[in-house]
Amino acid sequence: MTLHIPKAELHLHMEGAATPDLVRMFAVRNNITLDAGLFDANDRYVWSNFTEFLNSFDGASRAICTRQDYADLTYSYLTEQAKIGALYVEIFCSPSHAAEAGLSFDDHLQGVADGIERAEKHSGIMGRIIMTCVRHMGPDLAVRVAQQSVDCGHPFVVGFGMGGNESLYSQEAFYQAYKIAADGGLGCTTHAGEVEGPQSVWDAIDKLPVTRIGHGVRSIEDPKLVETLAKRGIVLEVCPGSNIALSVYPDYAAHPLRRLYDAGVRVTLGSDDPPFFHTTLAAEYQRAQDVFGFDDAQLTGITRTALEASFVDVDTRARLLAKLDQLSGVVVHAG
Repeated sequence: MTLHIPKAELHLHMEGAATPDLVRMFAVRNNITLDAGLFDANDRYVWSNFTEFLNSFDGASRAICTRQDYADLTYSYLTEQAKIGALYVEIFCSPSHAAEAGLSFDDHLQGVADGIERAEKHSGIMGRIIMTCVRHMGPDLAVRVAQQSVDCGHPFVVGFGMGGNESLYSQEAFYQAYKIAADGGLGCTTHAGEVEGPQSVWDAIDKLPVTRIGHGVRSIEDPKLVETLAKRGIVLEVCPGSNIALSVYPDYAAHPLRRLYDAGVRVTLGSDDPPFFHTTLAAEYQRAQDVFGFDDAQLTGITRTALEASFVDVDTRARLLAKLDQLSGVVVHAG
C-alpha cells in the first residue's frame, strides 16, 4: 500500500472535486434544485461520454455559487488529501465558471483562500491556486482573467493555466494572456495532448511560456516530442484515471505513463475531477504501483518532481522538499 508515501498533486479542478454529498449540501443551502438523474443509485455522477461528462460537471457546479461554498469545498478536499499523506495541492480555479454563478473574481478567490488557510491550520497540508481561463470562451476573456490574476497580488495565486475544449482556437491565440501572466510572475501550464494529439503539445511548448503540460500523454505518439520534453525538462501532469474514464486510452495496459517516465520525461500524478472519474489521488498513486510497476522510491521521486515543478516561491519549495525528505527518510531523485 502507498499510504505511507508522501504525495503532491498539480492537476485538480476545483468544481471537479465536489462529491455528490457536498453538491447536495450546497444545493440545499442555496435553495437550488439539482438536475434529475445527476446521480445514479450508487451515488455516482451519471455520464457516458465527454459531452455528458461536461453536462454532469456543469449540473453539479450550479450548486457551488457562494464564497462559503468554495471555502468549504476547498477545505474538504485538502483535508481529505492530508489524510492520505499529501503535502501539497495546486488547485485549478476558474473565475469564469464562478462568474456564471454570480461570484466576483475577489469573492471566488477569497473563498478558495479561506479554505486553504483553514485546511493548513487543521492538517498542515499546503494548497495554492492556479487561475485558469477556459479555452472555448476565447482569447479576449483569457486576457482579462490573466490580468485579474496578476493584479490581485494574492500570495496563494501562483500560476495561470487553461482548460476547456482543446479543439477550439490554437495555443498561440492565447499568447497575450500567457505573456501577461508570465511577466507578472505566475507559473504557466496548459492542457494539451489529451483529446488532441502531439501537435497540440508542440504548439504549447513552442508558442507559450509554459513549464508544464496538463495531461500531455499523447506526446508518446511522437518520439521527437518525447525526446524534446525530456531534454527541456517540461513536466507532464498525468491523470491516468481521467484518461481511462474519458476513453483517451482503452485500458491501463495502453496508457503511456510508464513509457514516458522510462524515456526520461518528468511526470506527476493527478486526479483531475476525482468523483466524476471514480478516482482519488491515493488511487492514482496506488495504481502507479500496482499497474505501472513503480516502486516506493520512484513514487517518492514523482512527488519530488511535483514539488520541484510547483509554482510556489523558492523558500516555500525548499520547505516542502525538506518535509518530503524528512518523511521519506531518504533523498530520492525522480527518474
